Amino acid sequence: MDDRVREHARIIVEHSIDLQAGDEVLLSGGELAEDLLIALHEEIGKRGAFPVVWSRPSRAHRAFMHAMDPENYDDVPDTLAAMVEHVDATVGIRAAKNTHEQGDIPPEKNTAMATLFQPIQSQMMEKRWVGTQYPAPGNAQDAEMSTEAYEEFVWNAINKDWEEQREFQQPMADRLDEGSEVHIVSGDTTDIVMSIEGTVGKNDHAENNLPGGEVFTAPVPDSVEGEVLFDMPLMAHGREVQDVHLTFEDGEVVDFSAGKNEEVLAAVLDTDDGAKRIGELGIGMNRDIDRFTYNMLFDEKMGDTVHMALGRAYEENVPEDCDVERNESAIHMDMIVDMSEDSTITIDGELVQQDGTFWFEDGFEE
Repeated sequence: MDDRVREHARIIVEHSIDLQAGDEVLLSGGELAEDLLIALHEEIGKRGAFPVVWSRPSRAHRAFMHAMDPENYDDVPDTLAAMVEHVDATVGIRAAKNTHEQGDIPPEKNTAMATLFQPIQSQMMEKRWVGTQYPAPGNAQDAEMSTEAYEEFVWNAINKDWEEQREFQQPMADRLDEGSEVHIVSGDTTDIVMSIEGTVGKNDHAENNLPGGEVFTAPVPDSVEGEVLFDMPLMAHGREVQDVHLTFEDGEVVDFSAGKNEEVLAAVLDTDDGAKRIGELGIGMNRDIDRFTYNMLFDEKMGDTVHMALGRAYEENVPEDCDVERNESAIHMDMIVDMSEDSTITIDGELVQQDGTFWFEDGFEE
């Protein structure tokens, strides 16, 4: 087995979910990720923990979604709910043969099922959890890379010194945590302001996302004002959505458009009231992710980018004892702005990034 796969598995159990003896860990991943699943079983066994495997092939899920009627479902399966309740940690592994397999599922069905499964999703996020990527051919094709080159890209972004990455990101995380207002400008298409006063800035160093490599917070829900063009594409419900443009007033989307698959964006915004508000602001800081790959797990961590997510805010950004309202939604859809040119981020009037370079990096010029 490739030593990089074993290192990937070691980082998951030691760093991301801090696996302990006696833990039950739920593993989700298809046959394309078999090597990583094997390596994880070995690591789990070494630590006296127990693997529990749950897998749902993409084509089977597509068949179910086409056949089902959301009106027939008012709760999640008891078996799945019990499994999530009793496990101590979860590991979700992405590995696609065809990333567009579910692209012809009606968007309204996807949003209905997302709403149904929201309680399970929230419960899983209260556990130790991590989502990661195995370098599969379908993902390599999306990235327009050979399988071998994509493997190198994925493991360069994942198999790294995460304590060193944490230290690199901490100054920016501190600014988000201590700041009150963020102003983001990119060219003449993005000019948006939001309050982050009272929310918690966090440093993602590969605990819940592997790879990690961002700092993130949540805006005060009704504070977002302005417009933003997400000039990098995203995959939503198996479809590519391009050039999403949103206008915000009093924190809510009042106008929207997309250059491709606008109906998917419309369905997402119609999920619930929280879907029309921003639940997360993130700033990419993983310099080993240096290209766009149509994979949000990587793309949102790229240096020279910011991302904003419509929908659910994370509890770690807006804890129960926080005076700020936490935005609730069945969805959390990340979208990216390229900040490499003609762009600035200011916090409380102080410039912290210009054209992708942070104030503490070489080459920063105010």
